Amino acid sequence: MAFDRVWLDLRAPADLRARDAGLLAKAIVHAGRDGRVLDLGCGTGATVRAFAAAGAQDLDWCLLDNDQALLSEARMRHPGAEIRLCDLTDLDMLPLTDVRLVSASALFDLVSEAWARRLVERLARTQIALYAALSYDGVMRWTPQDSSDAEVTERFNRHQRGDKGFGPALGPDAGARLAEMLRARGYQVLCAPSPWHLGPQDAKMQALLLSGIAEAAQEAGFAGAERWAARRRRMIARSRVEIGHLDLLAVPCDG
Repeated sequence: MAFDRVWLDLRAPADLRARDAGLLAKAIVHAGRDGRVLDLGCGTGATVRAFAAAGAQDLDWCLLDNDQALLSEARMRHPGAEIRLCDLTDLDMLPLTDVRLVSASALFDLVSEAWARRLVERLARTQIALYAALSYDGVMRWTPQDSSDAEVTERFNRHQRGDKGFGPALGPDAGARLAEMLRARGYQVLCAPSPWHLGPQDAKMQALLLSGIAEAAQEAGFAGAERWAARRRRMIARSRVEIGHLDLLAVPCDG
């Protein structure tokens, strides 16, 4: 999927419904009143809005992204936040001074294991907590079913493991691998499922999602992907889909 403002705004209600409320509440408690939170790959500021919707109105946000257009939108929506254009592949440049919590939404399935390990090492050295929401976990369940659903899912998941700018991506393994890395560095790690549940009321999002999934599956070698998408588009008025995600909160054991 393209990470433009239209797509990010379209998916925002599904993301907000999907986030695990318990882990989000615990992340807010850990951040503390006026706590500094560094959001990686912030887009237009969806994580800020999710925290605010859960009652966290008084945090000190620093928002990082490598997309100037999205940062300009984030600046308009969140004028009180610090906004920085940042090459996210350069973890040595992360401004971690006084940061209480690092957050990211829909990011870790795009990064490599090496990148994630370097981030965990940096956080562990400074004893900073991590809240990572909405990492895709490889699950797609469509109703009504189609004979090509399993093939599309397998090919899409293969594509998700390709290089998204950080090296070979963790893709569907992101949540589980991240949890293992953090536990190995002494963090207390809590995980919870956060699946999208989309129905006919999400027709526009379903249509864009189908296009993105089919394009990825075709690039991964499934010649019938666009025919699959065409059949599914004809079913959107009665179609439902679950797209699996995982939320994670990792807190230093002495935190």
